[in-house]
Amino acid sequence: MAPQHLPSTRVAPLGLLLGLLVTSCFTFCLSCRNSKDFALTNTEKNIHKESETKEAREEELDTEVLEVFQPTHEWQTLQPGQAVPAGSHVRMNLQTGAREVKLQQEDKFQTNMKGFKKGKRLDINTNTYTSQDLKDALAKFKEGAETENSKDEQARQATVKQLFRPIEELKKEFDELNVVLETDMQIMVRLINKFNSSSSSLEEKVAALFDLEYYVHQMDNAQDLLSFGGLQVVINGLNSTEPLVKEYAAFVLGAAFSSNPKVQVEAIEGGALQKLLVLLATEQPLSAKKKVLFALCSLLRHFPYAQQQFLKLGGLQVLRSLVQEKSAKVLAVRVVTLLYDLVTEKMFAEEEAELTQDSSPEKLQQYRQVQLLPGLREQGWCEITAQLLALPEHDAREKVLQTLGALLATCRDRYRQDLQLSRTLGSLQAEYQALASLELQEGEDEGYFRELLASINSLLKELR
Repeated sequence: MAPQHLPSTRVAPLGLLLGLLVTSCFTFCLSCRNSKDFALTNTEKNIHKESETKEAREEELDTEVLEVFQPTHEWQTLQPGQAVPAGSHVRMNLQTGAREVKLQQEDKFQTNMKGFKKGKRLDINTNTYTSQDLKDALAKFKEGAETENSKDEQARQATVKQLFRPIEELKKEFDELNVVLETDMQIMVRLINKFNSSSSSLEEKVAALFDLEYYVHQMDNAQDLLSFGGLQVVINGLNSTEPLVKEYAAFVLGAAFSSNPKVQVEAIEGGALQKLLVLLATEQPLSAKKKVLFALCSLLRHFPYAQQQFLKLGGLQVLRSLVQEKSAKVLAVRVVTLLYDLVTEKMFAEEEAELTQDSSPEKLQQYRQVQLLPGLREQGWCEITAQLLALPEHDAREKVLQTLGALLATCRDRYRQDLQLSRTLGSLQAEYQALASLELQEGEDEGYFRELLASINSLLKELR
């Protein structure tokens, strides 16, 4: 069926309606798109607009002359558009929200200094202090310092007084306790009187000598003993019938003689040497002979005159008898050591005289009068010393070897003729070679036994 065509009068309104509908849809879509674009671009436009406004304001501030606010030392409200000097103290008032400003503390001093530099007079009230006021203040300051120093000194003295007590107070208390402060001299006088008193018991006399030995170790005290006759009292004690009194009297004398020439001279004049030799030559307890020998050694060392008297009184014979006593073998090493000291002492005196080129020194003349080496040879000390080499103690052998070496120039021919000495030296050589090897294995650089072995080897070489 062929389509039927509408009349033109009806088609025109319908087309108009359809066009309006399409136009409305297109307008709606376009409005939606424009709203989105406007929303996105509006913010950017506002930002650009604000930045441009801020820059414009800054340019206006730069071009305009701002009003400078002059702060004081009190807080003041800062109005908008007002500038503040550099270094001012600015804060925000949290209650009002306004900015407040004031000068800092140092600004006043800086302002004054600026004024001073410009030649302005500082604001000082000259009538406040006068020169006299300043002098008085300075005097009071010094007086206060002195007062403080005096207080410190008083405090220090109070502390010292707490730690120490005055001697007068101590003496007073000692007097109340019947205690007397004595000097060493007074103590020695009291001890000598107690020892010399016939009413003192044996124990009291021995105790007095024992205490006296402690004091006479000092050189001055030993010489003070001479001033009131105490030394002679002790020397006379060697004649006592009590062995303990003899023993401790010799003990005191040995301590007083040691390195004290003045006391040694007084002792020789007081007959101490003779009394000591008598005690060594007679029957006495071994403990007493030990202390008597100690006193004899102290008297002879470094005193050539006493050595001369010792030889004249037969001292070498007394010592030989002492060494040969079976009960006195313990004294043999001490006797040998004494002889070694006397021989080497004379040798050193002669060497010293040669080095100093003194033609006739008094001390050397005294030593030359001591005929010790000839006396030792005549009294048979070459053989006696060689026999002592058989002692079992290493220390004793060391001292005997030293004495053999010191007597070598005088006793060489005697030593060579002594077959027992050669056998003894050979046996000791083998013994100390083994001991020296052990020292080397233990890593000792300087061994005791190697020194003894060297002395033995030296003697054997001299005797060949």
